[in-house]
Amino acid sequence: MNKNKLSIILALFLIVMSSCEDRLELLPEDDIAEEIVFNSEVTALGAVVGIYNRAQQDDVLNGTLQFMTEWQSDNVAFEGTFSTFEQVSVYSTLATNTSIFGIWDDNYETIGAANLVIDNVPLVPGEDFTEAERTQAIAEARFMRALVYFNVSTVFGQPLQVGQGRSNLSVPLVLTSETGLEIPRATLGEVQDFVESELLAVIPLLASGTRIKANPGAARALLARLYLYQERWEEAANMANMVISDSFYELATDYTFFDQPAATEHVFTLVNNEVDGQDTGQGWSGLSNPQPEGRGDVPFTQNLLDAYAEEAGDLRFTTLNQEGPGAISPNAIFTNKFPDGVNNADDAPVMRVTEMYLTRAEANLRAGTSVGDTPVNDINRLRSRAGLGALGSVDLDIILNERRKELAFEGQRRMDLLRNGLNLRRPGQPQEAQSAPGQNLTIFPIPQQVRDLSPFVEQNPGY
Repeated sequence: MNKNKLSIILALFLIVMSSCEDRLELLPEDDIAEEIVFNSEVTALGAVVGIYNRAQQDDVLNGTLQFMTEWQSDNVAFEGTFSTFEQVSVYSTLATNTSIFGIWDDNYETIGAANLVIDNVPLVPGEDFTEAERTQAIAEARFMRALVYFNVSTVFGQPLQVGQGRSNLSVPLVLTSETGLEIPRATLGEVQDFVESELLAVIPLLASGTRIKANPGAARALLARLYLYQERWEEAANMANMVISDSFYELATDYTFFDQPAATEHVFTLVNNEVDGQDTGQGWSGLSNPQPEGRGDVPFTQNLLDAYAEEAGDLRFTTLNQEGPGAISPNAIFTNKFPDGVNNADDAPVMRVTEMYLTRAEANLRAGTSVGDTPVNDINRLRSRAGLGALGSVDLDIILNERRKELAFEGQRRMDLLRNGLNLRRPGQPQEAQSAPGQNLTIFPIPQQVRDLSPFVEQNPGY
């Protein structure tokens, strides 16, 4: 399908979808919209593209959600004028926080778009719409739905390692476009079981050879992340090893891959441009760049600067930082992973093969195994690329420190700390006590707007 035809399809789909932008998107669009979108192969495939478009919202995969979790942890400071972001940063979040509602709403919009495809693609008329094409379309929708559910389950409920574990309340599982609003919160175990079963099911159905949409490697990478969070060490190591062993993926030789969708580093990346990426300018580029191009809301903390300074010449810092005026301070240090502060068109690094080396190393260390390679060899590969010397051995603290330095500003630090029973803030940082695992405000509230419409969706403690 050529690019112009694809653009026409997407434009038609967005016109249809725009009619419901003003209401809570726990549910997808109305029956009339469905009849328009799913009356042909062309428009149905446009609906698949629409799922990715919804995921390009900054509240979904394009930076804002990821930075909000970084603000809760020890990697980045907050300076800016957005009171809703500041609440998250200083652990004073309210249930009426409009940025939290935006995360809920936009992620459920994406889930709703996926449900529409899953429910309606089998019913699209036309013999030209082959069974293989329908299977691929549905598999992509199922992957994207599983990915979004995995992400929101990490912020709206407590992790497995605290409280009641698998019985912790998570998010409502909306699995059909025909379901009404009256859906209670599922448990974390139910959400994670659903994500796992969906990913295992779609691996043999997804087309390989792509980095910019759902693919088998991305499904395996997400499973590896899930198994790591669940402390299923051998399964995490095996799944990460399968991604590493796929010759389609390879560690980049330097750190110029962030906005290069063809780079072998990427397992799954969302490709953005100035039109469809990071809506509202509050995503990767808009928030992380110093003024005047960006907002300058996401500078390094001194603690993270000190971590990089432990070893001189770490290329993960020296080649990936920039100085400039922040939203408040006259000068601060910011990441350069997302340099396009003018157009907000930097791609979203959803999954990359570096994470798989880190996962394999941690899982093998914890399990006492050497699936694929030893933990020290995996860590030394990454250190070599960073211009650092090889280590003779590694322990969990070293691996977590390497994860921090490799994945900083990509939205993974918060869960790496919580799942290991560590405070989100280091000693001497503000709100250290409030950031302890299991504390109420380490997770987001169920938005008040949601509870006004659905009061049976139980609120998290402390809100």
